[in-house]
Amino acid sequence: MGESTRPLPPLIPLKNGGWEVNSFLSSAEYTIRGMGLVPPNHIVPVIVVPGIMGTNLRAKRAPRLGRIADERNQAAKPGAPVWRPPNGVQDGLYASFAWGNVDASFRQKLFDPATLEVDDAGPILLPSSDDGYVLNEQDVRKRGWGEVHADSYGPLLYALQKRLNQTFEFDEQSKKPSVRQHWKDVIACDPKRWGLREFSPLTESDLKKHAKHYFPVYSVGYCWLHDCEVSSRLLEQKVLAIIESWRTANRRCDKVILVTHSMGGLVARACARRIPNQIAGVIHGVMPALGAPVAYRRIACGTETRSPSNSPGANIEASRLAQIMGETAQKTTPVLAISPGALEMLPNHLYPQPWLHVRVMKSVGAARPAGYGTRDDRVRQTETPVDYLHLPNVRAPNPYDLYRDFKSWFRLIDPDLADPSGKFRTIPGGIEKAVRSAITSAESFHRELGNYYHPNTYAFYGDDHSKLSYGQVRWVAPQGTGAPGALTPGNLAAAKFLGYTKGGHRRILVEEQAELHFSVDAQDARGDGTVSYQSGGGPAGKVKQLFATQGYEHQESYKDEDMLMLTLRLIVKIVQEIS
Repeated sequence: MGESTRPLPPLIPLKNGGWEVNSFLSSAEYTIRGMGLVPPNHIVPVIVVPGIMGTNLRAKRAPRLGRIADERNQAAKPGAPVWRPPNGVQDGLYASFAWGNVDASFRQKLFDPATLEVDDAGPILLPSSDDGYVLNEQDVRKRGWGEVHADSYGPLLYALQKRLNQTFEFDEQSKKPSVRQHWKDVIACDPKRWGLREFSPLTESDLKKHAKHYFPVYSVGYCWLHDCEVSSRLLEQKVLAIIESWRTANRRCDKVILVTHSMGGLVARACARRIPNQIAGVIHGVMPALGAPVAYRRIACGTETRSPSNSPGANIEASRLAQIMGETAQKTTPVLAISPGALEMLPNHLYPQPWLHVRVMKSVGAARPAGYGTRDDRVRQTETPVDYLHLPNVRAPNPYDLYRDFKSWFRLIDPDLADPSGKFRTIPGGIEKAVRSAITSAESFHRELGNYYHPNTYAFYGDDHSKLSYGQVRWVAPQGTGAPGALTPGNLAAAKFLGYTKGGHRRILVEEQAELHFSVDAQDARGDGTVSYQSGGGPAGKVKQLFATQGYEHQESYKDEDMLMLTLRLIVKIVQEIS
């Protein structure tokens, strides 16, 4: 038995309580033996719940057709992929060119929420391993890994599957088990990298209890255009089915651990609210707990193409992403305005107020770049006393009234942009009724969820000066020579909306005298480039521990080694409470 060994893929459970692994026969001269590690029979599934746009979508394979609902997608054949985010730089470059040529009407037809479902056939990127650790694509596809964006979540899924289930190794010199290096790294990690001065130490005793469990890693996608309440019920079904599948295989499986990213946190919170006893704990990463002003910006103006905290290269990437997501309101409004899930990313009734402002500026010197407001130090500016728009206002803190407003020039949704394909022209109430219905769904979800968090919840968020996000939204315009002598809250509020400039700025007419051109100012708050610290820090006082962290972009948060180690550390912490 002194021959060297090679690791075999993770064992597959059998219904009789045994385990199965596939290997290959070799000649007698080949003395390397296959080694399969038999997992413990106490199962704690770890389920990754992705963020908005992180789930692959396809046209429904079996669309229903009837008087009430038509589930046929008008731009894609049944079962055809509709949304698979690009993986890698080259794929992203190709996708930006392709999506840049997709017009608003086609986008509306393609991203029709009622016609879409989760696409589980997306790409799965399994890295090669230096230590021979291998996973079978067929096995992990059954666990939902193909449902989510491979580039964003593949590294997390693989790292959790590997590291959670490899805790100790046999030391040939000491002839004793020793802690594996990836856990030694977690033990040695400076808590300052997690935004703390100190953190309860991870001990070998903790790891011994951890190693008594097997952690199969799943991902559960959802249609991110649907109401998060609908998505949470899909997650609930998957959680219960996963638990039951392990029980059917004669294993002990009582609870799961949820690891969420961004919007997935809202979905998981709603799910946990209904089945708290089936969930051992929750780890939220970069969740827009109170919504995000960037959602207002993207619906009202299109996806941002730059940030004052970006490098030139990062601004190029942002510009390419904007082409994919829609760089103008003409392209984003038809999709997002009738999608409850997207609207549930807007600042909710708990977001710090006021967050929406209007400013008219008097500039002295060279013209500043559009959209870069008061932070452009190359321009000396003085403000008029006009800074009037604070919504939601203190007496009636209801942002949903703003979202339902189709008349004000600073409105979120321009109904003239919302139905370019004409889908709602013959439907009673038209596009305005459809939009209001979606907003009502978003409001109901926000108010019912409120400040609920599972009792065993941990969360981390970006609080980084070098990753500016929208903490507020400011409409800014230079005061032209023809502007009224006294701009007031009243005459600005009553200004007439005229349309859009070629650059996408909103043209308004004040007192039939002067035309002003408003654009949204640049990102202004600490965050992760997408979610501001105000929203990311929303769980403060409501969860077991909250971590204010730095050093990563929103979408890349779980690809950051520090955040991955924090996630591993928190899973061990949760497991200590499992009997």
